[in-house]
Amino acid sequence: MFCVAPSELGTIMNVPKGGLVLFSANSNSSCMELSKKIAERLGVEMGKVQVYQEPNRETRVQIQESVRGKDVFIIQTVSKDVNTTVMELLIMVYACKTSCAKSIIGVLPYFPYSKQCKMRKRGSIVSKLLASMMCKAGLTHLITMDLHQKEIQGFFNIPVDNLRASPFLLQYIQEEIPDYRNAVIVAKSPASAKRAQSFAERLRLGIAVIHGEAQDAESDLVDGRHSPPTVKNVAAIHPSLEIPMLIPKEKPPITVVGDVGGRIAIIVDDIIDDVDSFLAAAETLKERGAYKIFVMATHGLLSSDAPRLIEESAIDEVVVTNTIPHEIQKLQCPKIKTVDISMILSEAIRRIHNGESMSYLFRNIGLDD
Repeated sequence: MFCVAPSELGTIMNVPKGGLVLFSANSNSSCMELSKKIAERLGVEMGKVQVYQEPNRETRVQIQESVRGKDVFIIQTVSKDVNTTVMELLIMVYACKTSCAKSIIGVLPYFPYSKQCKMRKRGSIVSKLLASMMCKAGLTHLITMDLHQKEIQGFFNIPVDNLRASPFLLQYIQEEIPDYRNAVIVAKSPASAKRAQSFAERLRLGIAVIHGEAQDAESDLVDGRHSPPTVKNVAAIHPSLEIPMLIPKEKPPITVVGDVGGRIAIIVDDIIDDVDSFLAAAETLKERGAYKIFVMATHGLLSSDAPRLIEESAIDEVVVTNTIPHEIQKLQCPKIKTVDISMILSEAIRRIHNGESMSYLFRNIGLDD
């Protein structure tokens, strides 16, 4: 995570040099708000392009201006129809490639299929497949934010800038939570402890970790290495070989490591999609004496009945960035608040186009951030 103040970024924004074209690859108008904010900050007009669905659901892209010899930035925010979103991006990238664009930079604030970055039994690593497809289509650079696993960058053979949303979330905590000095940063599982520790150290707050929650899809138990055949074939193993079996994991009782009594609990994570684990964590924290509960996450997928469940839960507020459009969810649940991150995406685009160093945007980032 880095500590570049969002207000500081605003003072260094300069009008980019010529030769920059900014496209939005979305056919869904609700997904274009972020693109418009970025264009407004850069002081450029959105490129002219038509992206639409044929009656047979095929995606068609028609670029309506010259991109020859130019730096093309394609902004793609993920809609509910994620597969259409992917095809829109791939087709537009390939269209720019065949139109002789100098460079094609994808701006994907949320990288789709990022949860499928590990082998699941006899499945596949879909993030690697998607990375290969983007590179093959003609992408020359990728700007994204808070990848679910930083190792996803290694799936690409092009430069990847994995920006961080934490400065904006930290600023929100300091400015919008009046008594934040009486707060404790909470990891809803041991896997989130590093992120929680990073927030806690920067805010000079304590940390608590919830241990013993139900196994989720990220568990090692769904890895292919833990899928022996159901019927033991004795003949297949030499009698002299006795392979030791790994002791199966057993979920311990739910425990909160850290004091949350009489304090504000701030749960931090990178993605909030299926909210069941967050609701369970909120109930546990309430039982342990927390009097207010906030949830902070970069990507607010908020699928299915998430808005209704949040509204009926012990959670007081859910704060997410606008990497993914969620205006409909906000109408269904007033507890959902949005933090705008278009400023840092605009600055990243400006620096790449002008050939400036990106290190400024990664100051104070540790290996664990």
